Amino acid sequence: MTTMKVAGLRFEQVREPLGVGTARPRLSWRTETETPGWVQTAYEVEARGERVRVESADSVLVPWPFAPLESRERVMVAVRVTGSSGGPSPWTSAEVEAGLLRTGDWEAEFVGPGEGSLLRTEFESGPGLVSARLYATALGVYEAELNGERIGDHVLAPGWTSYRHRLRYQTYDVTGLVREGANCLGATLGDGWYRGRLGYEGKRALYGDRTALLAQLELAYEDGTVRRIATAPSTWRASSGALLSSDLYDGEAYDARKEQEGWSEPGFDDSAWWPAEPVEGDLGTLVAPTGPPVRVTETLEPVAALTSPSGKTILDFGQNLVGKLRITVSGEAGEEVTLRHAEILQDGELCVEPLRTAKATDTYILRGGEDETWEPRFTFHGFRYAEIAGPVIGAVALVCHSDLERTGWFACSDPLVERLHENAVWGMRGNFLDVPTDCPQRDERLGWTGDLQVFAPTASFLYDSAGFLRSWLADLAAEQGPDGEVPSVVPAVSKTATAAAWGDAAVIVPWTLYQRYGDIGVLEEQFSSMRGWVDHVEALAGEDLIWNSGFQYGDWLDPTAPPGRPEAAKTFPEIVATAYFAHSAELVAEAARLLGRAEDAEHYQALSGRVRQVFRDEYVTPSGRLLSDSQTAYALALRFGLLPEGEQRRHAAARLADLVRAGGYRIATGFVGTPLICDALAEGGFLDQAYHLLLQKECPSWLYTVVQGATTIWERWDSLMPDGRVNPSGMTSFNHYAFGAVSDWLHRTVAGLAPAAPGYRRLRMAPRPGGGLTHASARLRTPYGEAACGWRLNGDRLSVEATVPANVSAEVSLPDGTERTVGSGAHRWDVPFSVAATGPLTLDSTLGEVADRPGGLKLVADVIVARRPEFAEFIEIGLGSVAPATRLRDGLAMIPDAGPILRDVEAALAGL
Repeated sequence: MTTMKVAGLRFEQVREPLGVGTARPRLSWRTETETPGWVQTAYEVEARGERVRVESADSVLVPWPFAPLESRERVMVAVRVTGSSGGPSPWTSAEVEAGLLRTGDWEAEFVGPGEGSLLRTEFESGPGLVSARLYATALGVYEAELNGERIGDHVLAPGWTSYRHRLRYQTYDVTGLVREGANCLGATLGDGWYRGRLGYEGKRALYGDRTALLAQLELAYEDGTVRRIATAPSTWRASSGALLSSDLYDGEAYDARKEQEGWSEPGFDDSAWWPAEPVEGDLGTLVAPTGPPVRVTETLEPVAALTSPSGKTILDFGQNLVGKLRITVSGEAGEEVTLRHAEILQDGELCVEPLRTAKATDTYILRGGEDETWEPRFTFHGFRYAEIAGPVIGAVALVCHSDLERTGWFACSDPLVERLHENAVWGMRGNFLDVPTDCPQRDERLGWTGDLQVFAPTASFLYDSAGFLRSWLADLAAEQGPDGEVPSVVPAVSKTATAAAWGDAAVIVPWTLYQRYGDIGVLEEQFSSMRGWVDHVEALAGEDLIWNSGFQYGDWLDPTAPPGRPEAAKTFPEIVATAYFAHSAELVAEAARLLGRAEDAEHYQALSGRVRQVFRDEYVTPSGRLLSDSQTAYALALRFGLLPEGEQRRHAAARLADLVRAGGYRIATGFVGTPLICDALAEGGFLDQAYHLLLQKECPSWLYTVVQGATTIWERWDSLMPDGRVNPSGMTSFNHYAFGAVSDWLHRTVAGLAPAAPGYRRLRMAPRPGGGLTHASARLRTPYGEAACGWRLNGDRLSVEATVPANVSAEVSLPDGTERTVGSGAHRWDVPFSVAATGPLTLDSTLGEVADRPGGLKLVADVIVARRPEFAEFIEIGLGSVAPATRLRDGLAMIPDAGPILRDVEAALAGL
């Protein structure tokens, strides 16, 4: 008898449904069954004694079917399903609890410690306590304590949002910490993003010059009474403490001699403390989180202890990470420990030049006596190496980032490619710290829109990023100008240029979330923002619809750009801008169509069509050559559908392959072109060129960084130059995820696992082996369950294994031409596979071998001409050149869909 059960019942996109911020939280679940091809036909939801049955296969983000939740309401919800085979399943239940849904639910006031960092109040609790909830946030960052115990495990709460529009509050279950009788609630405050230094311009107190706490503790008793302990100047007191200073860039200073033992416990003498001061704050900006908090997610031991040439002690943690140190020290009162952090060594010393003005230094002054353990609370650093001075007897690194759930994995036969993928994972971990930042170490750490736009597909595979990015998009919309202008960094900390690819995050990121999570709600929430951006670009482009004015980041960090001009790429910036204009207009049209906005859909589809035509008229020759004859220009034109099907498109793909080959398969693209180029090559019939580009080890290339020892993705292709020196440009980071966007191609094309419908409701299994790899695989926890696709070469046979979760189907496309659709379950196929069919580069060595054999190259030429007579003149010229083997190879590379020709060539060569 087969089993069937509902698992993973969730509300909205949060793993911990305590204090959800909506009265109608959508439900999602997956079904686990051994029945192949199982499809859900109906589901039932039960809550509050009410049951609703819906005839539907939907199981992801289905509407809340009951009356709305009230603030604080806690409801047990149960789900069961019926399927095409068997049912109903057993009931599966989970609890959801609403947060404070209305501004009027708050009795608390913002209170601050003045020049101090500590706040406290005492209260009494009677018998019969049923539950206790703390709702809290801060202007700044905070850690709360109840009766001497830390509340929760959040780091740098409440995080960073567009504070003037949105301030997140946290909900904690503190029932187990409240005692009958006397109690004490306290908090420590730090500057954080609110009052600390922010951005490379060195601004402080960007949002306000006073930190403050907002806290409301609600105690519910058996008799139905509720008592609230809320922050108010009349009942809270403040003091300074051991925290001398805290800054995200510069680090934290802490004097343990100034600790006030027992300060957050009842009965502490706070007579020397002063009344908390009122601080202005807008309760209307309060929102519940949609994603997880920042937490310590891993602890790393040092892999080596080094002594620098100058005699300093440096710990190597073997991995470029983001977080902080936890140290154990022993010494006399007043002795000082200094901790300095950096990503790299140069000449054996800590290299701090890439940090620019960020000090990244923590200081601890000992209280003396027994061994002391300490870690900073309100800072983080990007580092692999830590220089330690003082009486430290032990140290570990605490890895910190938003506690996203890992969902995607990749493996292959090349350990360098696997390390490249792992570098993208670590780059995301380090930079997805409450907002998606560009870098985590220097005096910047900003939410650059362009970086996130290109990386969002990869991020959505590696981790469940839906709630995290939904929050960031809400900030983007809040920061957007009334004319639709999108700042280049979100939250916006200064005036930045409106630029293509960066501002287009307003459109592309919501679309990516819809595609990867099936969340049409994010399109509804962001549609005004999406439309506003495209309207803004249309106004900038003017009547001719060509965006050729103003500053553009362009193909940022093209490796040929001058060190001080990273925007000065080979690709004309107006080509980048106009291509993105067409692409975003089309996505807005698609979103409008899904949302039932027929008039908008028609308008933006027509606009996109006009921009495409203008692009072709202005930048493309009839043969498919682009005015800006660069790899990024062709990649944009091909991937964004700017060229019609036919010869023009085929010639453009061939030209792209030719440029890649002429460049020695070294990277020649920046932030815009790099995420697109492998797809553009593979879809254009030049899969081997894509693999050759991927596997290049000379600078600039993805694997050059790996060979150089990178453990994260670098900002520049040569952040560490071939001579071993750190790039002196003044803008170089060793943890910058943008170029790691190639991981999405590894998942979809190399391993062959991709969505064929939004949210992976339908999968596409289409592995494309090549590059000498002998196996590759990817697996993903989709909203419906785990999916996987992997392949292995066994001589001239290709074995493919796939897993399709219940309630999902998969489109299968194999290299031998097999096309089929399968249902859920485990599948295996074994098909013939010809290495030559993967592309002309596999013939390089063969052509070289036959070059000196009588008739060898002529035989190859005859095969090509027999298949494609139009290449006869080119081939004849090639045979008469000084390098006929090279010309023949180039001729093959220019032929789209060359698989059949290559198989004939392989057979002919085998007969020599």
